Amino acid sequence: MSPTRLIFIVFMAQLLAQIGAYTVPALLPVFIDAWSLSNTEAGWLTGIWAGAYVLAVPVLVSLTDRIDAKKIYMISALLTTLTHIGYAFFADGFWSAFILRALAGMGWAGTYMPGLKVLADRLEGTAQTRGVSWHAAGVGLSGAFSFLVSGVVADWVGWHWAFGVAGVCTVVAFLFMWLGIPDQTPKAHQSKEERPALLDFRPIFRNRSALAYSLGYCVHAWELFAFRSWGVTFLTFAAVSFGGAPNLSGPTSVAFVMGLLATWSSVTGNEACIRYGRQRVILWVMVSTMAVALAIGMSAAIGYGAAVVMCLIYNTMIYGDSSALTAGASGSAKPGQRGATLAVHSTLGYIGGFLGPLILGIILDLAGGESVFAWTLAFGHLAVIMVVGVVAISYLKPKDLPGDRHVNGLGTDDSRI
Repeated sequence: MSPTRLIFIVFMAQLLAQIGAYTVPALLPVFIDAWSLSNTEAGWLTGIWAGAYVLAVPVLVSLTDRIDAKKIYMISALLTTLTHIGYAFFADGFWSAFILRALAGMGWAGTYMPGLKVLADRLEGTAQTRGVSWHAAGVGLSGAFSFLVSGVVADWVGWHWAFGVAGVCTVVAFLFMWLGIPDQTPKAHQSKEERPALLDFRPIFRNRSALAYSLGYCVHAWELFAFRSWGVTFLTFAAVSFGGAPNLSGPTSVAFVMGLLATWSSVTGNEACIRYGRQRVILWVMVSTMAVALAIGMSAAIGYGAAVVMCLIYNTMIYGDSSALTAGASGSAKPGQRGATLAVHSTLGYIGGFLGPLILGIILDLAGGESVFAWTLAFGHLAVIMVVGVVAISYLKPKDLPGDRHVNGLGTDDSRI
């Protein structure tokens, strides 16, 4: 199978698999109102998806070093389908929604990184890094459609149908992977010594380069999930504050555009790494987002239009290092340890993805509920978190990948690993 065809099939599978991933964040204002949720409860509801992912991903992704990632992907896609259907028929309050979203997070754990592993096991060199980049782009584009489809369907026929549509999409993703990707036995380890126990991640944490990218991914996901989970709610607040109607069409349409720009940003960011150096680009992105995070909450005081512009800018910047970090971790993995490396990478990332939305909701409640001041504090904490990523990349100095431009003082060679 040609690399282009392989990348396209996995891209399409990921595009469809994640259509329902952000239905809850897209409809969060509806659930807050219908179920009388506090901001902290809303943070739990959006964050548990990533929290459950953290529990499942070490096992599921590590298994891809022993079992064809395609098989794990297909089983997990079916689980995701069941959770969407269950949410449509049975979610009627915080706890039922909480449990179903936790199961959906486990399903995503078996499709996101295993989907990436399908590519990584079948591609090499520049084709592999570009495959990783387009995989991330598919996830970003799917997230965009997740917001748009959810908002449109909910406005037309009710929020239950939004989850029904998502369930149909995950079935099609299953078919893409089943019929389009040939089976493949995972590559054997070079020696018995290189084959750690299934959940022995000590060799991965000794890989300084992969660890640097993974720590950067942790704070990146903290920021990304917090903003993506609360973005529609923030825009709804800004609209209502200036006399707008409290409907979802406007904010979810903006979130759709944000997702489209994120897809471009993710691919462009990885290409920039090849041209300018991976560490330099990642540090540029992190420092830039810190500045915007400090200002975005205040934009609601200016007007809905200002809030929209700031959200578009911020979201685009956040995604600038998304695929760059994941490609860095994947490319830094030792032979026979890519699945375990991606498991650690994804676990650290989704720990951030779990904490970000939850902490933001807690800050909103502690600040007295939704207000310009509360939103400024809530988004402002993301700038503080990003300091960790800057320190990790600057101190550990991860290696460049094949095809990246080496930048003196930032990149390293393989001897450091």
